[in-house]
Amino acid sequence: MAQARTTPRLRFSTRVLLLQLAVVFAVVLLTAGTFAALSYQWLGHQAEERALAVARTVASAEDVRRETAALAHAPAASLTQASLAGGPLEDFARSAQDRTGALFVVITDDAGLRLAHPNPALLGQKVSTDPSVALSGGEETSQQRGTLGRSVRAKVPVHAPGAGQAVVGEVSVGFSSDDIIAGMARNIVPVTLIAGVSLALGAAASAAMGARLRRLTLGLEPEQISALAQDQEAVLRGVDEGVIGLSGKGIITVFNEGARRLLVPDSTVDYGGLALAGSGLPEVLTAAAAPGEYGPAEHVVGDRVVIVSARPVQATADGSAPPGRVIVVRDRTEVQALTRQLDAVNALGTALRAQRHEFANRLHTVAGLLAIDRAAQARSYLAEIMDSGPLQYPVGKLGLLNDPYLEAFIGAKSIEAHERGVQLRIGDGTSIRGHVTDPQDVTAVLGNLLDNAMAAAVAGTSPHRWVEVELLDEHTPAGSALHLVVADSGDGLAGGAGSGEATDAELVFTAGYSSRPADPAGGDPVNGQGVGLALVRHLARRRGGEVWLADAGSPHSQGAVFCARLPGVVALAPPIKEQP
Repeated sequence: MAQARTTPRLRFSTRVLLLQLAVVFAVVLLTAGTFAALSYQWLGHQAEERALAVARTVASAEDVRRETAALAHAPAASLTQASLAGGPLEDFARSAQDRTGALFVVITDDAGLRLAHPNPALLGQKVSTDPSVALSGGEETSQQRGTLGRSVRAKVPVHAPGAGQAVVGEVSVGFSSDDIIAGMARNIVPVTLIAGVSLALGAAASAAMGARLRRLTLGLEPEQISALAQDQEAVLRGVDEGVIGLSGKGIITVFNEGARRLLVPDSTVDYGGLALAGSGLPEVLTAAAAPGEYGPAEHVVGDRVVIVSARPVQATADGSAPPGRVIVVRDRTEVQALTRQLDAVNALGTALRAQRHEFANRLHTVAGLLAIDRAAQARSYLAEIMDSGPLQYPVGKLGLLNDPYLEAFIGAKSIEAHERGVQLRIGDGTSIRGHVTDPQDVTAVLGNLLDNAMAAAVAGTSPHRWVEVELLDEHTPAGSALHLVVADSGDGLAGGAGSGEATDAELVFTAGYSSRPADPAGGDPVNGQGVGLALVRHLARRRGGEVWLADAGSPHSQGAVFCARLPGVVALAPPIKEQP
């Protein structure tokens, strides 16, 4: 059995072309018809106005009024064709008709009998159309068929001369309807030409649009485009990174859930179709939307550190549209936090190694004194060690810390501060009764606050540069927490380094704000400035704690004072001692 042959389905672009041609043809036809109807109506109205003007002129002539009044009072039997032909009214009407090009100028008496008419055979007879409106004193225009054919006519009353001005007759002036059709015929040729040109232009435009549609869609059919869109949606939803697509005009075309989670997690706005400039999205995207390649650069958005990169993309296959951009946002919060924790651990390990080395040297010294029977000097040396601490750190009151991690870390920081000409001191309110159970978070938060304070003290105008830190552990049935306070001798915070404006307590934790002086050599905004405070706040909040600005300070008093609360990083139980 032979298989039935199927008719190939027209391509979508071809169907669109045919539909557009049909619409253009219908629009041109409808427009031409409407123009013709309006032209006929306008020409008819002009003819009516012209007929009315001629009729008023004839009816107002004194000779016409006087002669019509005289004939209106004459016996009807005397109004014969012979008596009226060649009379003054007949001559006046014929003259007006010749001057104006009217089809007819008819004058009647108050009974509707013709006193003047282009056809002398009809003189003295009743008019073929109703004269009642004009004979009652009114004026009218109309299109009617009379003895001379269809015409546009106007009828006006003729008033008797004198004070009474009674209606003694009427004047009817008409222009042939053929004149209107002739006027339309004069416009038919240009209208037809315009309609033809419009149809040709519409066909050419439709063909060009169809070709462009094929180029823009790369020859794909709607079903194929739909499948591609579904695949794109699946990919955008399947990646953790934020993806933002911009058109050449800065309009957001793609905004996936990853971008919402990283940039505006609490927003429910549909950003598709909005202009990036007025969308309310973080300012970091504005720089990424600038022409050329951008990044990768790190920024703080809310409590997250993100890497933002952008690349230009061609919006169309033929390159006719301005290039758009694709902005990719990657989360680096945890990586950055771990990096800072590792930096703190490295500093702590360095301090502990130095402490171990110093212990070994001192033990060798004591052993040497005992070997040469200098027991008194050995006891004196040990007493000196007990008084000064395990190492000769340039900071006093290390014994208040009662924790090896804190002692080593603050000791190491005091050496760094001493090298920079800053005195690091421990406040009198310091009291640590337990031990640190999470040195990574503690040293990361404390290290950042101390680094910022030392930088502020070095940049300050005070001749006595110092940084003071107080630590206090809190132990309740609900849990434990470590409280930190860091102050410095700097000039305080003023809207960011060098701005001279008042500082908002939350501004210092926003993206790009730096509590340190600007680095003249530039540098990475994450690894250098503008991110640390936001990161340590993120670390603290992740544990249920907080980091805040207690006092912005000023050049006339002391520098800024930062406080932190870190729950769950200390415990009362003593640490397990290593066995020798």
